[in-house]
Amino acid sequence: MQEAARAASAPTSSSPSQAPTPTSSSWTSYIPRLPFWSSRSSSSSSSSTSTPRSQQPLSSLATDREISTIPRSSKPLAATASESSRPANTEQETGADAASGNWIYPSEKMFFEAMKRKGHDPRAADMRTVVPIHNAVNERAWAEIKAWEEPYVRGTSCDGPRLHSFSGLSTRMSPKARINTLLGYQAPFDRHDWVVDRCGKEIEYIIDFYAGRNSAGGNNGQLSFYLDVRPKLNSWEGIKMRAMRATGL
Repeated sequence: MQEAARAASAPTSSSPSQAPTPTSSSWTSYIPRLPFWSSRSSSSSSSSTSTPRSQQPLSSLATDREISTIPRSSKPLAATASESSRPANTEQETGADAASGNWIYPSEKMFFEAMKRKGHDPRAADMRTVVPIHNAVNERAWAEIKAWEEPYVRGTSCDGPRLHSFSGLSTRMSPKARINTLLGYQAPFDRHDWVVDRCGKEIEYIIDFYAGRNSAGGNNGQLSFYLDVRPKLNSWEGIKMRAMRATGL
């Protein structure tokens, strides 16, 4: 567990390569199937030739849950897009910590059981590695969202952005990812849409997840991935944010 945690705590952030999509490593092959903040519509599934693992002993799966650094919002938001298009969290593995109000990640056992409910054939032994990696990926995504939000909450009485809801859309490639793919870049292995509460105002974000390029030294065992996080262009606020960052304002 300690080895997996070390790997997850120091992910690299390399750019997507302009080359054929590399063969997924063991951790990236799980990402589109993850039961928390993963794609409910994902068509990924285990190979039909895999040995069923329904009889695996589950006693080794941890039941403790990690509290994220991501504040959870449940307040009604002033929508900037149509209500029907808003990503909505319906995963029963989520929750909020009573003390901090932050989102709570699922335990190894919850991960395993959720994957089985969704028709996958997970290995219990993999959960020890997959869960810390999954948590680290989401922490990285939140850090990038906070960087986008910082200029707009600076100097206000607001206590910062909060995550309101999310959805996974791995089968719906974003326009930017589609264009990049046509230009020869590798396709993202997953897409998430997150709704952020900025002092009661709704801001929607797209997150494209890419497998990064490994360095000649193999990144010293560190995971390599790239997250393209940006506001959606479905509102004037999103357009303004993208334009201001592009011009350095």
